[in-house]
Amino acid sequence: MTREEIVNIFVENVTKVAAEPIRMSDGGELNGIVARLVTETDRVFCPSVTETEKALELPPDKRTSDYVSASVCVEEAFAAIAETGSLVYVSRGGKPLQAGLLCAHHVAILPSESIHESLDDFFSSLGDTPPTNVTLETGPSRTADIELTLTIGVHGPGKLSVIVF
Repeated sequence: MTREEIVNIFVENVTKVAAEPIRMSDGGELNGIVARLVTETDRVFCPSVTETEKALELPPDKRTSDYVSASVCVEEAFAAIAETGSLVYVSRGGKPLQAGLLCAHHVAILPSESIHESLDDFFSSLGDTPPTNVTLETGPSRTADIELTLTIGVHGPGKLSVIVF
């Protein structure tokens, strides 16, 4: 399967799980897209660990260093799984795994080359030293009560935007 086919399957499956995929031709559009996703009243957490995160131009008055108080988390995902539309986060590089799972709106940034065709492909790529923790995020948080009434955003983000470049 070609890289473009894998990316297209991922974007299709992200849409199926009620997340918002956004395609970019390159990273040059990233700041403008993030600016459109963040509202005037949002408090934004960005770990600023990866080069992509460091390059984000978030207004200082919107930033917070405390991800618990953030309404939006903008961060680069470690990888993604095309067959499920899932994002992958790992415990490497000092990034807090739970940051994107606590806020109301999670904005994930994803280089297309880090999208794997399947979960097996992803785990095969880890080699002999897998990370201590792996977190998979598939769409906005969903929960249902005993009567099967679905509620979005109770135990995690109610909105998930995935920027793919």
